[in-house]
Amino acid sequence: MPLKLSLKPGEKFVLNGAVVQNGDRRGVLILQNKASVLREKDIMQVEDVNTPARRIYFPVMMMYLDETSAPRVYDEFALRLTEFMGVTRNTQVLSDCVATSRHVMAREYYKALMTARKLVDYEEDLANVAAGVQDRGHAG
Repeated sequence: MPLKLSLKPGEKFVLNGAVVQNGDRRGVLILQNKASVLREKDIMQVEDVNTPARRIYFPVMMMYLDETSAPRVYDEFALRLTEFMGVTRNTQVLSDCVATSRHVMAREYYKALMTARKLVDYEEDLANVAAGVQDRGHAG
């Protein structure tokens, strides 16, 4: 089944390891066969790997973008996932951790990436709640 990407002007994406940028108008790209595609919003730069969940997401992203890198980054992924699971008690988050691991083991890297994204979102939500509590504490 073809994959249809609707692209914003100037939007970047990675296609089989190559960074591609759309021109100055909206565009549509239809991929007729399997390819590793990642939109700009889902691409994480090395300098952004600064939280526990991001340390899980990044190696999964690398495995997805370059499957030959999987053996090199798997140990980092497994270590960071184990650490993360050791400090959370949220059952949904733990379930997402297990699902991420299962997808990686099955070499379903895109599915693993989307599940790992939930961990990053959860962590960001916690940080936002903590920042809100801290801000209210200083308001008085």
